[in-house]
Amino acid sequence: MTSVDVGVLRWTQRSASRAQLLGISTLSGDRGGPDMKSPTNLHDCQYELGRVNDILDCVRSHLKQTSDQQRRFAADAAHELRTPVAGLRAQLEEARLHPGETPMPELLDYALKDVDRLQRIITDLLLLVQLETGTITAGEQLDLAELVRTQVGMRDDEITVNVRLDPGATMVNAVPSLIARALTNLLDNAQRHAAQVVEVQMRRVDGCAELVITDDGPGISAPDRESVFDAFTRLDTARDRDRGGTGLGLPLARNIAVVHNGTLVVEEGPRTGARFVLRLPLAVPEIRSFPPSSSTASTSAVVRNLPAD
Repeated sequence: MTSVDVGVLRWTQRSASRAQLLGISTLSGDRGGPDMKSPTNLHDCQYELGRVNDILDCVRSHLKQTSDQQRRFAADAAHELRTPVAGLRAQLEEARLHPGETPMPELLDYALKDVDRLQRIITDLLLLVQLETGTITAGEQLDLAELVRTQVGMRDDEITVNVRLDPGATMVNAVPSLIARALTNLLDNAQRHAAQVVEVQMRRVDGCAELVITDDGPGISAPDRESVFDAFTRLDTARDRDRGGTGLGLPLARNIAVVHNGTLVVEEGPRTGARFVLRLPLAVPEIRSFPPSSSTASTSAVVRNLPAD
């Protein structure tokens, strides 16, 4: 056997091992049942290796798609971070060139705005990574209706927010700070795009607490409704992030829903605008067990001590 033959044999053996790991029949010829037969001709080998190659092609395609997404995300993140840095640098260079002509309070205001935007982007990026890697704290029972009332009451929005919470069980198992963040992001998004009013509704639907936030703005076209949950998405409509967002609010809100075994989708509003629907599973009521009372214990003892007939 030549070195080339040995190399081909070893490659074939490795391919067969990969095929076993991927859950397909290998070169041993898994025909099902106890009577397994070995391949007797080259056609069998070619068939099995062809299946391995097809699966490896799928894996390569998936890895390439993931790598492309990561590169786009890195490029978008770099662009978003560079914008406030460039603004801050321009203000500082202008002040250094013309120290006597630059009003210090105005310079500091501009600088702080750029720093605030940098901090928001970095904070959102860190939270997004934590959500995607599963590094979050354990949840607890949370009254979602009470959280909605509290969060809406704390805001000082320019556009009116109408709240309608249907009576009923609204307890969910969740991390309160994360759910509050998702609600804040959805309300901020609605405020940026609403024309006159934002509506917040909550009800119980099929074992879930359903929170619906609707605005009367320009709405989102059907082809773009899924892409708004991608990081740093730019839409060629009035609904873009140039009105104060970081481009991470909606992706964060969806990831928060997902880690709580929930969903977040966007639909067409009843008349105009967008309708964001957040669904979270209701908490399972705790079943409390109590130790038997003394009377029950004594009765059981008496019954056990009764003589058999």
